[in-house]
Amino acid sequence: MLAVHFGAGNIGRGFIGGLLHDEGYEVCFVDVNTEIVNLLNEKKEYKIVLANQEKDEQLITGVSALNSMEDPEKVIEMIAGADLVTTAVGPNILGIIAGLVYEGLKKRSEAGDAPLNIIACENMIGGSAFLKEKVYEKAAAEEKAKFDKQFAFPNAAVDRIVPNQTNDDPLMVVVEPFYEWVVDASAMTGGVPDIGGVKFVEDLAPYIERKLFTVNTGHASIAYLGNVYGFHEIDKAIKNEEISEVVSGALKETGEVIVEKYGFDQKDHLDYINKILSRFENPFIIDDVTRVGRSPIRKLGKNDRLLGPALSFYELFKEVPSNLTQVIAAALLFDVKEDGEAFELNNKIEASGAANTLSEITGLDPNHPIILQVETVYRKLEGMK
Repeated sequence: MLAVHFGAGNIGRGFIGGLLHDEGYEVCFVDVNTEIVNLLNEKKEYKIVLANQEKDEQLITGVSALNSMEDPEKVIEMIAGADLVTTAVGPNILGIIAGLVYEGLKKRSEAGDAPLNIIACENMIGGSAFLKEKVYEKAAAEEKAKFDKQFAFPNAAVDRIVPNQTNDDPLMVVVEPFYEWVVDASAMTGGVPDIGGVKFVEDLAPYIERKLFTVNTGHASIAYLGNVYGFHEIDKAIKNEEISEVVSGALKETGEVIVEKYGFDQKDHLDYINKILSRFENPFIIDDVTRVGRSPIRKLGKNDRLLGPALSFYELFKEVPSNLTQVIAAALLFDVKEDGEAFELNNKIEASGAANTLSEITGLDPNHPIILQVETVYRKLEGMK
């Protein structure tokens, strides 16, 4: 079985590529990094090292790679003959690879009617649907109709922490032991493949929101509070008693939203929260507060990891979530000058104040109870900076 995977970076090699290898796929990576592509073709293998006490190692063998800039025709040919296509390139790159994906699907369609699933494994909601949209922009009406019968772009939710790293072996990747890859089985074509490390579900939405409002909310909460309290590393920040209390409280609030909306078992979800918190405390993953907190304007969006669950909590329980509002206030104080969004955010607050800035970002009335509470907490935290 052949899997064509776009993105030979740390997530591609350390998560998706490794898992597909374990399930018997021959993995061909597609990337523009000449050094990594050449090394993969030379060595045909690489190591994955788990960020744990034992530093467990796994050797991924039988891999190959193509440079999409230098060998586009070979990439197209590989897609035409693949059993699965996956990506881990980052949301901004999906539109760039769409042309090659289209050409590969076109070639496959012209050769026969063999089905194919294309799964975008990105840190975004609806990544596969977005890739499909960009691919279909290249296709004529009759091609789209044929593609709809033959190909599918099932959305997915992926979760694995891969810290920033520089290794003597450029192909080696250090990853956390935990991972989760959930795929919308209802949107697949040609049957659901037998991939043991993937959870196939009929309704993906609950799992996307559970991940976004637990992992992403928790990670961002530690980063923004850690910045206020003067911490530089995530694992050290979460061990601070005051930060830990607020983060745990915020995830309790998001948990109440998720259980109420989707019917997850309350005990099971509490176990999930505790597992996520233990991941953040992993001393073998060194992650910077500044990296995790970057792009605060995007993360303060109305439907994103902070305001999204806060607004849902308020709508469901008619109460302002006290811990999430503390995190939102801390996010407004994210003052990393090297981060373009943080610099812009600081300037907006200086010119218009915290409440008006948050109102502008979210579209909420400045007198919304959440914004009023955030402003009160903001003033308190501002004095700690």
